[in-house]
Amino acid sequence: MMGVTGGTVAPEVGVIGLVSVRSPVMEHDLNDAASIIDLADSIVRSLARKLAAEGSVDDDQVLAYDLAHSASAVETARGLMDYAGKGGQEAAITCAFVADAVHDLSTRLFGREADWGVDLGALDSARPFLATYRSPAFLASLADVDDNRHLSDDFELVQDTFRRFGQDKIATAAEHIHRFNEDIPEEIIGGLGELGAFGLSIPEEYGGFAGGGESDYYGMVIATEELSRASLGCGGSLITRPEILARALEAGGTEEQKQTWLPQLAMGEVMNAVAVTEPDYGSDVANIKVMATPTEGGWLINGVKTWCTFAARADVLMLLARTDPDRSKTHKGLSLFIVSKPRGEGHGFQFTQEAEGGAAGGGKMEGRPIDTIGYRGMHSYEVAFDDWFVPADNLIGGEDGLGRGFYYQMQGFENGRLQTAARAVGVMQAAFDEAKQYAEDRKVFGEPIADFQLTQAKLGRMAVIIQSARQFAYSVGKMMAKGEGAMEASMVKAYVCKAAEWVTREAMQIHGGFGYAEEYPVSRYFVDARVLSIFEGADETLCLKVIARRLIAEAEL
Repeated sequence: MMGVTGGTVAPEVGVIGLVSVRSPVMEHDLNDAASIIDLADSIVRSLARKLAAEGSVDDDQVLAYDLAHSASAVETARGLMDYAGKGGQEAAITCAFVADAVHDLSTRLFGREADWGVDLGALDSARPFLATYRSPAFLASLADVDDNRHLSDDFELVQDTFRRFGQDKIATAAEHIHRFNEDIPEEIIGGLGELGAFGLSIPEEYGGFAGGGESDYYGMVIATEELSRASLGCGGSLITRPEILARALEAGGTEEQKQTWLPQLAMGEVMNAVAVTEPDYGSDVANIKVMATPTEGGWLINGVKTWCTFAARADVLMLLARTDPDRSKTHKGLSLFIVSKPRGEGHGFQFTQEAEGGAAGGGKMEGRPIDTIGYRGMHSYEVAFDDWFVPADNLIGGEDGLGRGFYYQMQGFENGRLQTAARAVGVMQAAFDEAKQYAEDRKVFGEPIADFQLTQAKLGRMAVIIQSARQFAYSVGKMMAKGEGAMEASMVKAYVCKAAEWVTREAMQIHGGFGYAEEYPVSRYFVDARVLSIFEGADETLCLKVIARRLIAEAEL
């Protein structure tokens, strides 16, 4: 790294929004930020090389986990550099985030330099930069920073449309749904269908709105954030259901299957749930046990799936099952099905098939609800199948789809990590808005708590994390539109979902005792945020099996 000094003159606290990016001071500090990112990246890659040469992910899980999270923070920082050039506040947010990411790296590195393969004091040259941009006074100056996203007019329209629907239709119902564990009202589902929310990732030729370019990913990220801002459970997560099945169909479905199902999914006429996870197999999908056995005219499904979100209300399940009884074939013995079912109620269901459409009749499906502390509205279930008949036409890909189900479902989840990051940003933004308003209204010892430096520093760091996460999600969307960015999608999911826990926790803390009261929505944001590091790839599995392994593999080249 060259000449990291942190700048000889810090921006004047309180007027950072007026500082020009093109001023010598700010240019100097941004150059330092870029150099510090390079330094942090070199330290991360040093650990990857050391693990490649001397250890393994399985033997050194703690180091591998630290590697994954440190690399994710560094990439988030790197993704901000273009944003930094768009204005004084944008540059300030970038410098603050770089300082925050390097501080986090230092806590993982300190005392373990030998394990990381670096010298003592490897980050010493970054100290002046951190002293400026992680100082309480500087963070406090960002508490009122503007939310500048730099969207085009078209995407501002997307943002405003979904924000308005979220505020008018979802937010007004979200607290009742959460408090009483109710179902999502049909008015919300129907309204999102009319807005085209379920067709954002479905190609135009099949009744959707996806044109096959960068705008598809941008639109999805923006819509997901705004709906999650209103409610994670009955907003942002709701629109991911049809996308998962739609992408699986695009990857492997026959033309007839695409023509049949994609238009219905795009309009919300058919809503789907996902049945992949099993009681003994979560991330270890390749070894699932649920069997699909050939029968006249189709297949009989037997076994148990778990964590099937939205399974009661859904019209169909995207179900991964073993079609080859030879378990040694692991993922190569799996196929993917569209399983039709009646609609049920949120607190459990039980169906028996009639003898029609080639079915012999008598097949059973039973859903047991799994009560959760948050993320309510769609409900999650353990679903048991007993000779449930599925027509041959509902095997995705037909005969060519046999043994290809694992790959199709992976395509279905392709966007899941990026979309989950967008959901996390929406939840964080909602928590920040509530905390900021409460801090301005609440008086302690005769003055608003918003006037206290500790509150301001918390709000400033929240604003920095939220905008940095958002901008990185935009960057990853651009990559994915080019067929790239799979690794970065994992990174943004890992970083943002963990950050959401801190942001919502501090928003709750700013509320004091009322943060623990259900009458304030910030308590809902806190329990909702907790699920983000669990679904769409548990944090530990994502870090160890995907991010760390990829970094170590790259280090071996």
